[in-house]
Amino acid sequence: MKRFRFPLRPVAVIRAHKELRAREAFAASVHAYVQAEELLAATRARVAGLAQMLFDGRGGTFLAAEAAALFRSYRAECDEELKVERSVIEARDVMQKRRAEYLEASRQLKIVNQLEEKARALHRAASLVEDQAAMDEFAGYRASRRVLLT
Repeated sequence: MKRFRFPLRPVAVIRAHKELRAREAFAASVHAYVQAEELLAATRARVAGLAQMLFDGRGGTFLAAEAAALFRSYRAECDEELKVERSVIEARDVMQKRRAEYLEASRQLKIVNQLEEKARALHRAASLVEDQAAMDEFAGYRASRRVLLT
């Protein structure tokens, strides 16, 4: 029986490396997206806290300097929230792009692996045919020896 040799093995190795790199890039983009979401949640909590302080302070005495400073910090946090929302959207877009790249690399690797499985099955079938032919030949020799010896 001949040893199995898959001629596309180097292609499979390259595609496996490409798939691994794509998986790592996708994982990094998911991590960045989660961090951006956490930052957005923290920013929204700060904005909600400042808004609550703004509305709670309306019942007491009005101090213009304090109110102006509080409103400036509220506006700054709102602007920061918009920036963080944009970064979340960008991170989501990058994550979707990396996901598509990973799925494509995975699909390409699966194609080569399926070709290898088919080649192995054909090799196995051919070796079984060879083995059966050798057994038949051996049985034929044995039968002819019996006829000659009897």
